[in-house]
Amino acid sequence: MEDNNKVTLKLNYKRTFLIGFAFFGILLLWQVYDSWCPTFLTDIFARRMYDISSAELKSGDPDKILNVQWIVGVIMACDNLAALILLPIFGNLSDRTRTPIGKRMPFILTGTMVSAVAFPFIPLFFHYNNVIGMVIVMCIVLIFMMMYRNPAVALMPDITPKPLRARANGIINIMGYFGGAAATVLGIFLKLSDYINVEDSARKLWIIEIPFVVASVLMVISALVLFASINENKLEEELSEEMELGEKLAEVENPVDDDAPMPDANKKMLLAILGAEFLWFMADNAIGTYIGNYVIYYLNSVSSATMILTIVGGAASVLGFAIAGSIADRIGRKWTITTGLAVTVISMLIMCFVSPTGVVSGSNGEHAFPTMLFAVWAIKGFGMALVHNCSFPMVVELCSSKKIGRFTGFYYASSMSAQTITPVLLGFVFKMTLMWRALPVYSTVLFAISLAVFALFVKNIKAGKVKNAHGLEALDQD
Repeated sequence: MEDNNKVTLKLNYKRTFLIGFAFFGILLLWQVYDSWCPTFLTDIFARRMYDISSAELKSGDPDKILNVQWIVGVIMACDNLAALILLPIFGNLSDRTRTPIGKRMPFILTGTMVSAVAFPFIPLFFHYNNVIGMVIVMCIVLIFMMMYRNPAVALMPDITPKPLRARANGIINIMGYFGGAAATVLGIFLKLSDYINVEDSARKLWIIEIPFVVASVLMVISALVLFASINENKLEEELSEEMELGEKLAEVENPVDDDAPMPDANKKMLLAILGAEFLWFMADNAIGTYIGNYVIYYLNSVSSATMILTIVGGAASVLGFAIAGSIADRIGRKWTITTGLAVTVISMLIMCFVSPTGVVSGSNGEHAFPTMLFAVWAIKGFGMALVHNCSFPMVVELCSSKKIGRFTGFYYASSMSAQTITPVLLGFVFKMTLMWRALPVYSTVLFAISLAVFALFVKNIKAGKVKNAHGLEALDQD
């Protein structure tokens, strides 16, 4: 029998970065979607409900804004409900698909192209006050992004041995944050508040259209780079021995066997991870969905501040993703995630005490942005990077290469069900409390419960000893 202590598993950094172009496209689109669409919905429904202009809405009773957040939440939740249904379906389909270009690539290319074509129609319909058209296009984009998302995410574990997946996941998430940063930079220079806070007749379509067009173009380019550089079928043959060794060194309590029922210990581990994930996504999605409105309507600050927040959080996340794999090698994935959740809870507790500041002179009544929020976002970004870096590898650790798409579907079914519930629930919380401060309190509570569930019910299982390549050896592409 071969001695695993002498085996070297090499993470192919070049190939992992190329796979990261899939994440680049995903986070690019979602950053634009999450930054612009909730405010589009808030503006269009509030104006229709109260029959006033956007400028009158902004300067009038702030309760009007809070009263429509439940409608915003319902629409955002309907999108996620479709994802909850579709993600496992596309995961299973891609597991069973066999084509000359691979099993994931047909879904990636189709989903990308349809989403990219439809995406720029969202701001177009909003500009012309067509709420039905806007919501329909939002649903089309989401459905085809689900076709793209599950297979794209499954690519990494398809061709990465299990002990190396935490490090690989950090790399592809960094690539994803580059995509998010590209969208964020657009939001700094094309301020949504410059479009929202004016009379309807003075609105300029190009301010909100350019970010969506650029996102579509970059998403298509990223998919084409992925297609040109990753040959799924060839890599499956070349990496068969490494993948087999990775199965033997997995961080699971019982060996994985597709021909036998899932062991109870592995099943309990899976349910505990998915349960904690559900809670942290409820908390995190609440912040992501409503932070734009929180900044514009509660803090009364310029919308570009939200984009700068995203850059600060993204930079901290990149740091977290860069070191999370090394941390997990030392203390295990469980305690890496537990640390990340604890850090995130601290950041949310700080946010609970943030309040609007004074008006900036010469700023059309806009208030200075609270600098404390930059620290909050940096801490939160770092903490959640540790969480996201290790959680997905923990889930696909519990299956063989034949079921990666299905278990990826489990992972995203948990996150999407959370994102289906949380916008609606928090929207009603806003309606009942009429307080924007409910946002950080809501997220703090959910993050804290998630931390407790994960720390108490998930076991810390270290992988068998394996020598990971370092330095120049790690860059060997053979």
